[in-house]
Amino acid sequence: MKKKLMEILACPVCKHHPLELTVTKEDDNEVLEGTIRCSKCCIDYPIEDGIPNMLPPERTGQ
Repeated sequence: MKKKLMEILACPVCKHHPLELTVTKEDDNEVLEGTIRCSKCCIDYPIEDGIPNMLPPERTGQ
């Protein structure tokens, strides 16, 4: 994932922007592993193999 993508990403649950990026592994061009966090609704979205998983968490009780 390119770091520049963070400029346009918003939380899919509450639409908050900007989101917080925590990088645990990167190469010269991209973030390979880490977390994207929404500070408003406190949801963490993982980045694995350079791909952010921005799917909202499943709701329980429905």
